Amino acid sequence: MESTLRIVLVGTQHPGNIGSAARAMKTMGLSELHLVKPHRFPHAEAVALAAGAAELLDQAILHESLADAVADCHFVIGTSSRRREVPLPEFMPRAAAEKLIQAGQTGKVALVFGCERTGLENEDLQRCHATVCIPANPNYASLNLAAAVQVLAYEYRIASLSMEPKPDVLPETFLEPDEAPATQEDMERFFSHLSELMEQVDFHKGRAPEMVTSRLRRLYLRAQMDKREIKILRGLFSDTQRMLKIAQKQQ
Repeated sequence: MESTLRIVLVGTQHPGNIGSAARAMKTMGLSELHLVKPHRFPHAEAVALAAGAAELLDQAILHESLADAVADCHFVIGTSSRRREVPLPEFMPRAAAEKLIQAGQTGKVALVFGCERTGLENEDLQRCHATVCIPANPNYASLNLAAAVQVLAYEYRIASLSMEPKPDVLPETFLEPDEAPATQEDMERFFSHLSELMEQVDFHKGRAPEMVTSRLRRLYLRAQMDKREIKILRGLFSDTQRMLKIAQKQQ
């Protein structure tokens, strides 16, 4: 089965880690590497440590933000070594791999790694549906970035070799266009529309919107909506906005 998994490295500081990550990917049959604002790339050290996987570096796609890197993905898992302020479903590596394979039957999926020093920031985790944590030695959990890529790429390969496509999940080519899973780009447009509507009805009533917004993001990401569902909800938002304008004109 052809992999639909995208590996995304965010803010990688050391070019050698990018090369080593590419090598780890190739050994496990992965080839789609996306880089978000790497500190130094392209770089000779990356090529040297890729050790035969330099074509993955040549084909790597660079992005200015994680939002751009996962815009066409409909399921995203972020890696985290500790619990963050953003509460998300948390998977062990094998369960995360199985979830990625299942979700990958209907479109692109992504596994996101943060920079070496701090990992993924909370803002980045807001764009993820779930997190995965490698259960390393709690007394020494300092796992190198490329090593983390290797562990999770291995789990993905093992899971893909043992899992058959779910019979009740149709490949994307057999889905009606509106029934295809919503991409992250679709979701961000949805969240912008929702935020706009909440402002218009004065939902926050002067209170800071961040906590409610964060909870609503988690709720709707957890629902894993398709394009038709997004269209229905945004239609509801638009009709509500239209009725608000009519009411305002009548005042």
